[in-house]
Amino acid sequence: MKSLSERQIPVSIKLRDGEIVKGWIEYFDDMMVRLTREGKPNLFIYKSQIRTIAETSDVPNRRSGNRRDPVFR
Repeated sequence: MKSLSERQIPVSIKLRDGEIVKGWIEYFDDMMVRLTREGKPNLFIYKSQIRTIAETSDVPNRRSGNRRDPVFR
């Protein structure tokens, strides 16, 4: 998880109740994860409520510095 947080890799987190939330991990400790999301409130999720964490390409990589969707011409 440290690598995901340091590199701000987009992730998909599946919770124990089946809900899936997407964003990037900005912070974590022994008990919880802070998931930062584009255009939505940030979430603090207890690790005990997480079923899986997987890398995803659905969320823009924050390292790019581009907050808008690319414009294709």
